[in-house]
Amino acid sequence: MLNFGIIGTSWITHSFVECAHATGKWNLVAVYSRKEETAAEFAGKYEGRKVTLYTDLDDLAKDTNLQAVYIASPNILHYSHAKAMLSAGKHVILEKPSCSTSKELDELFKLSKEKGVFLIEAWRHIREANFKILKKSMEKLGQIYGASITYAQFSGRYDKVLKGETPNIFNLDMGGGALADLGVYTVAAAVDLFGAPKDAQYFPVIIRTGADGGGTLILHYDNFVVHLCGTKMWDSQAPSEIYGERGTLVVPMITDIEQVTFWDPRKKMREELGGPKEELNLKAEAEDFARIISEKDWDAAKRFETHSRETLKITEKVRRDNGLLFPVER
Repeated sequence: MLNFGIIGTSWITHSFVECAHATGKWNLVAVYSRKEETAAEFAGKYEGRKVTLYTDLDDLAKDTNLQAVYIASPNILHYSHAKAMLSAGKHVILEKPSCSTSKELDELFKLSKEKGVFLIEAWRHIREANFKILKKSMEKLGQIYGASITYAQFSGRYDKVLKGETPNIFNLDMGGGALADLGVYTVAAAVDLFGAPKDAQYFPVIIRTGADGGGTLILHYDNFVVHLCGTKMWDSQAPSEIYGERGTLVVPMITDIEQVTFWDPRKKMREELGGPKEELNLKAEAEDFARIISEKDWDAAKRFETHSRETLKITEKVRRDNGLLFPVER
């Protein structure tokens, strides 16, 4: 059983705690928030557990009962919060996107190794069972001709932008923008499926706040390209597809995949490959994180480190190409 604390009290944190507890391998023992009433409200949802409340980050870091910390604070705070916890010798599960820049992420991985603890970015979708089936099924395609990956979900907070407000997710000062908040899912999926591209180009829709509300990203590989669409300005029912010489693999969405279908154009037949979707969609990653930490699986951690580095390298490059700069880059 891993005793863990949390930084960030949004819905995603509740989801992680629920899924972590469902594995039977995690135990919430600490909640940090700048406001004690917010921490108390969060902890109150987990009756029967002894949870310590913190409003001081240093005090959280000093808690000897803590082995790991899950961080889901605003994007712009990921680096400083992770650095504080790693420095204290805590394992860190860091919500996506990891950091503003590759330089920051380099520093965190260096620190984690010096302290002998794990730093793992929480890419839930690439750890889902049906995503793994999709990846394994690529062998059915033969030569890859290309792919199209879409993640387009309208955000109610975009209406606030239209009213003149600047929510965090559409604020570059807070590490926001559609690419950082949602488009990264498509980038992370592509890197896991196809590896690092040779080049990347982003065509963003710049909104009133100066951030990107959505956009199309093209990844260039040796013999094919991958088109990525990520936006918080509109919904899309378009599936995600991988094309090959022997057929096409199709999933309804690149996250929370409900089915994986192989279409054979010669036989004009569909083959269903996926299994039932996990209702608790963060449970698989919570299981994996617990295993890596308990078994000290540094090989798996290294693979995830490479994935995190390559994903951030892409988003960092295309943001800068378009002048979408975070505070540390200005």
